[in-house]
Amino acid sequence: MNTPLNDKNRFGLASLARAKLVERYRGQGAAQPASHTSARLRVVSGAPDTLCRFEHHPAYEKLLVSQAAAKRFGVDNPFFRVHDGVAGATSRIGGREHLNFSSYNYLGLSGHPRVNKAAKDAIDRYGSSPSASRLVAGERPIQRQLEEELAAFYGVEACVAFVSGHATNVSTIGSLFGPKDLVLHDALVHNSVLEGIKLSGAHRRSFAHNDWQALDLLLAQTREDFERVLVVIEGLYSMDGDVPDLPRFVEIKERHRAFLMVDEAHALGALGETGRGIAEYWRVPAAAVDIWMGTLSKTLAGCGGYIAGSRALVELLKYTAPGFVYSVGLSPALAAASLEALRIVQDEPQRVARLQENGRLFSEHARLRGLRTGHSQGHAITAAIVGSSLKATKLSNALFERCINVQPIIYPAVEEKAARLRFFLSSQHTPEQMHTAIDALASLL
Repeated sequence: MNTPLNDKNRFGLASLARAKLVERYRGQGAAQPASHTSARLRVVSGAPDTLCRFEHHPAYEKLLVSQAAAKRFGVDNPFFRVHDGVAGATSRIGGREHLNFSSYNYLGLSGHPRVNKAAKDAIDRYGSSPSASRLVAGERPIQRQLEEELAAFYGVEACVAFVSGHATNVSTIGSLFGPKDLVLHDALVHNSVLEGIKLSGAHRRSFAHNDWQALDLLLAQTREDFERVLVVIEGLYSMDGDVPDLPRFVEIKERHRAFLMVDEAHALGALGETGRGIAEYWRVPAAAVDIWMGTLSKTLAGCGGYIAGSRALVELLKYTAPGFVYSVGLSPALAAASLEALRIVQDEPQRVARLQENGRLFSEHARLRGLRTGHSQGHAITAAIVGSSLKATKLSNALFERCINVQPIIYPAVEEKAARLRFFLSSQHTPEQMHTAIDALASLL
């Protein structure tokens, strides 16, 4: 029979615990508490400062070295610049108007009057936060509306929205797969996928970028050694601006009885005749892909992520994915903003057409001016590869002085020889603005 923990019992257990700690640290040569009967136990560890101060953390020290090297070479930090206003085709930075190629406001919907009004109306009705996990006390009609219309947009059964795009991948992969499973992914897949695989404990193998033949061979060699197998690719690769051969990947995953997950973060709104992404681009039925992942922060002008697919998949995630179950629900204002943006995408298909035309124009002119654009295929993202992190950073700063904002992508985000400037395009950019940026970079090179 259990004895109630009255004050006397609690005091006895606390004394016993202190005595055990004292004995433990006496054997390790640690300092003893000032008083064995004191309510506080003072234990002094022998750990050096390097292990208990962030100033001595190896990653921080490495950061300081790289910053000192940049300063020695006279290179200003191009990161964390403050934008004062909506970041569209142009943006106000440091009191000056800049041409802006560093934001993924692809269809110009962030700041759109209809989107702003929807967000404001949602705040007036629901407040700024659901104030709880949706599972227990945070469900709002606007969140469900967004999920239902996203599912209909994709042509699948259901959808679930998360508060973070990065956490969407981490939590989804981490909760659906485990140590007996295998995840095969494109070598250039996003960091969130890699973190999700770590969390899952599944085995991991990468295959060469967009190389469906390499994937086929890997599956032939490994499929029988694991229970579930997941293949992860992106719809539009954010570093290079190219797309995979989706029909090939679908055929391979079906033949080897694997799951296929497509990260549509940059593809929604950018690919396909009406912006429905890579499935529309390749005319592949949406149901041929098991897991559609996307973000709300790009075309859809909000913040967060989503998973779309079968009803069973979505129900499973709503009850088991830590990033959904243990997180506050998506802000009503953000859900309303993304929902209205999704409706505008369908109401105004000319925005998609303009973005796609801008992608073609930018890519063609960049090549004519001799820029190395790598794998870029003339979509919403074009890379200008310069081959050195130092060079990429200097070029970014030089362009910034000319009121052109484009960020460098440097090691370790990419290989040192693949350091680049990455241009995000918008349906709002004019041909003159794009030519100005390309010509300026070409002259600097």
